[in-house]
Amino acid sequence: MKQEAFEDRYQSIWDQLDEQLSDLEKFRLRRASKDELPTNLPQLYRQVCNHYALARARRYSPLLVEQLHRLVLRGHQQLYTRRGGWFWRFLSFVAVEFPRSLRRNLSYFWVALALFLVPGLLLGSLCMLDDNLIYSVMSDAEVAKMEEMYRPDNNRPGRTIERSADSDFAMFGFYIFNNIGIGFRTFAMGILAGVGTVFTLFYNGLVIGGVAGYLSSLGYYETFWPFVSGHSALELTAIVICGAAGLMLGRGVIAPGRYRRLDAIRLQAGLAVPLVMGAGLMLLAAAFIEAFWSASDLPNMIKYLFGILMWVLMTLYFIYAGRGDDGTR
Repeated sequence: MKQEAFEDRYQSIWDQLDEQLSDLEKFRLRRASKDELPTNLPQLYRQVCNHYALARARRYSPLLVEQLHRLVLRGHQQLYTRRGGWFWRFLSFVAVEFPRSLRRNLSYFWVALALFLVPGLLLGSLCMLDDNLIYSVMSDAEVAKMEEMYRPDNNRPGRTIERSADSDFAMFGFYIFNNIGIGFRTFAMGILAGVGTVFTLFYNGLVIGGVAGYLSSLGYYETFWPFVSGHSALELTAIVICGAAGLMLGRGVIAPGRYRRLDAIRLQAGLAVPLVMGAGLMLLAAAFIEAFWSASDLPNMIKYLFGILMWVLMTLYFIYAGRGDDGTR
């Protein structure tokens, strides 16, 4: 059966299940008991599970497969998750759904990574040869602030003089606001046909790479690199993941396919939500490390080893987490 005929035949069933699940999800604060469930919800759920399996086996479009996958997940949560199951859903998201979602959208991730990494490496290398190039992307005041934060005699690397007395907890809040703000903007700018996300990734790559190259040219190796090594794996990767989600949103704008543009945007936004949520958790963890670890007086070698460990663990997590025995990605 062709996909179009498949959708025409079963769309009404999917709509019924979606409507019933939406009604039940209004009672999130008090999980529905069995007698509150619509009488045909289990039957609809089993039918959609079968449709999902057929869509995967017949290699229908990834958008349709993902749509059915999300319906199946929602149905499972309402039918089989007990009261107080939010903690287990959170663990399931971190251990399974988030890494699987990234692997399903790797093409967007690689494009976002190139947009972020290539300009960063290029300007960073050039700034090591000619430190005046940093002023092409940053103002004099911003450059002076960077120098102040990482100069060798700064006892609290990563902080300016006026913030040197701030507690680690206060800096934790500041880093959360700053990091998550960057990540959310990178995603949300995708609504501008993806151009906003492309520009945000490119510009942030230039600034981050330029700062790294410029401070290295000044010889600030003992303050800058130990400071950023611990949280860089989580923070930089999360920004790229937000960029991938923004590119997905942009696709809905410029290439809606057979969907209406608004429907395509909604669909792509739904597919991107797990990436944005996961990236938000990564940025939260990065802010914690940056506030309580990066500025500590631990030996630099320990900080470097910790940074290497974070990169290794994160890579293994995204490669292997959530892979089932049946080969599910």
